[in-house]
Amino acid sequence: MANSVFNLQPGTLENDLIKITPLTESDFERLYQVASDPLIWEQHPQKDRYKKEVFQLFFHGAVSSKSSFLVFEKSTNKLIGSTRYYDYDPLRSKIAIGFTFLAREYWGGQYNKAMKMLLLDYAFQNVESVRFHIGATNIRSQKAILKIGAKKISEMNLDLNGIKLLHFEYEIKRQDWQNNK
Repeated sequence: MANSVFNLQPGTLENDLIKITPLTESDFERLYQVASDPLIWEQHPQKDRYKKEVFQLFFHGAVSSKSSFLVFEKSTNKLIGSTRYYDYDPLRSKIAIGFTFLAREYWGGQYNKAMKMLLLDYAFQNVESVRFHIGATNIRSQKAILKIGAKKISEMNLDLNGIKLLHFEYEIKRQDWQNNK
């Protein structure tokens, strides 16, 4: 069953491909170097997140959440992106994973899956359900999340800096994850 205390920003989690470590305030410049590629954000609802002042807002939210991570390619220790847990609801035994981005050279391969596996394995020690909220125009992320076994459960408008944008909600349940791993 779930643990009574869920540490939303544990120390290092790693597997053969990926290492994730807690994000800190001092990580801005090096993470922005990854995020400054406009093509990373072309399908994202906030297409201008590559701009430093826009990314600064995203980064501040990530640090403030105390549940965000840097993502590294394990073999080279190269910083390749970021992700976070959010919307933790202990009463309903659920959490969301999102705000994820990876450098383009790590798209379409095993890196996103390896990262999600680390996050899901850790989360399922504490919750029964993990949710993902993906922008309606972000086809790449929708396909990626379906590949790891998520199911679309709803559509919703999420507030992004005062603008309501259509997102799709996906879910993986602990039992399904354990049965399909």
